[in-house]
Amino acid sequence: MLDFPRWKIITITLVTLFGVLLALPNFLTDEQIDSLPDFMPKSQVTLGLDLQGGAHFLMEVDTKGVMANMLLDRGQNIRDELSDEKIRHRYRVVGEGLIVTLTNPDDRENALSIIRGTMVKVGASLTDIGVDDIIINEGTGAIINLALSEEAVLEKKIQSVQQSIEVIRRRIDGTGTKEPTIQQSGAERILIQLPGIESTEGIKDILSQTAQMNFHLTNTTVTQDDINRGRMPPRTKVYPSREKDELGNPVQLHAIRTNIMVSGEDLSNASFSMDQNNQPAVSISFNTKGGKQFADATRANVGKPFAIILDNEVISAPRINTAILGGSAIITGNFTVQEATDLALLLRAGALPAPLTMLEERTVGPGLGADSIAAGKIASIIGLAAVMVFIVLCYGFFGMVANVALGINILMIFGILSLLGATLTLPGIAGIVLTVGMAVDANVLIFERIREELRSGKKVLAAIDIGYEKAFGTIIDANVTTLIAALILYQFGSGPVKGFAVTLAAGIITSVFTAVSLSRLFIATWARKRRPTTLKL
Repeated sequence: MLDFPRWKIITITLVTLFGVLLALPNFLTDEQIDSLPDFMPKSQVTLGLDLQGGAHFLMEVDTKGVMANMLLDRGQNIRDELSDEKIRHRYRVVGEGLIVTLTNPDDRENALSIIRGTMVKVGASLTDIGVDDIIINEGTGAIINLALSEEAVLEKKIQSVQQSIEVIRRRIDGTGTKEPTIQQSGAERILIQLPGIESTEGIKDILSQTAQMNFHLTNTTVTQDDINRGRMPPRTKVYPSREKDELGNPVQLHAIRTNIMVSGEDLSNASFSMDQNNQPAVSISFNTKGGKQFADATRANVGKPFAIILDNEVISAPRINTAILGGSAIITGNFTVQEATDLALLLRAGALPAPLTMLEERTVGPGLGADSIAAGKIASIIGLAAVMVFIVLCYGFFGMVANVALGINILMIFGILSLLGATLTLPGIAGIVLTVGMAVDANVLIFERIREELRSGKKVLAAIDIGYEKAFGTIIDANVTTLIAALILYQFGSGPVKGFAVTLAAGIITSVFTAVSLSRLFIATWARKRRPTTLKL
């Protein structure tokens, strides 16, 4: 019916105004946006890497190191269990395996039973109990050969990559970068795209650091001469200081006890601060477990030095003057403001499970992005102008109504993208251009239906009403199938493909609304007021 209820008119008008208002900030400067009232939308569409320039990194997770650490951890676990049962032995990691050598070969069966008790199941599901993480190579004698199962290796690799992605995301978010793309690329690689980044040095430093921090006691019985000669007592290791001389060599070497006093995993927060000498520092706080361990360790070692080790370098080696209670402390170390800020960011984000190797680095300049935007604008304007001229030539006044609806449709697309916080890329611009053609296609279906009704002898008002009614089903069918394709592209695509899918889906929704509801309201209002007896269409 051409008679629109008041509630429907109000609904269509409000939806249209809301969509246009959402799009408005995209055409204003930052100063104009700041001057808008608080109730007005202020979100803008973010331009992608190919439009505004930025940094592109492809990094690989060192899963071999993860496997070596996993074997070492399993070896230490087995050592503790065997030691508790008074089974004398020694173990070592060889290649991708673990060799346990028993002092007494008669302890073999008992040792095997204990080792089997330390195994955990991996790959378990509702229908599968999983498999053991350790494979025992059967044999005789005092030597027991162990290896990680394929399932355990695969699961650990997947966990390492996923954990690395989350840590990288937290680090990038901490820098304030807007709309970063961080996703897995292949089995062990991570793709990172940062729009708007011009200098990559700071970002690379943040990404490259593993940020594995632990607190250790210093071995005060070791002299500098012992360090120079390499004479280290058991459970003591030499670590270089973070500070380097002009030649890049550490200014000091520290003899550190290998037992961890407090693990960096127990940190709950880290922030930039100033120390008592008004120098840049990092304030840290521990969780309940870490706070208790730190209090106990400092209480038992008053007067002794300890070391804070970050990525195998001593960043600070203070002396414990008194027990540090309360679960918080401050790290000093002749930091600059930027170094202290970056260190706080790294500690907050957490440590990477494995080092990252830079495989590819590209910087896209803003000039190239500006050229892409200009080319996209030209293509959009030419396509839009051609479509608008064509539909006016074919359908006259109705074509002009369709063009008004088309302009509102484009604004509403930008409104939806702004509301979703979507990133606009070159494929996204292609999706908008494609939507322009689809929006006109819906109007063509309607107008051709009206023509058919006029040729069959229907009066103008009846022809318009029936034309919209009969075209509605065809329009919905066509757009629903395209929407399903867009959803599939978004679900299984990545990067630019997802950007194309988002703009295509948004365009489908706005096209159906403007063609079926908005243009119908315009034409119905005109027809009710003019009551035309003839129609040139």
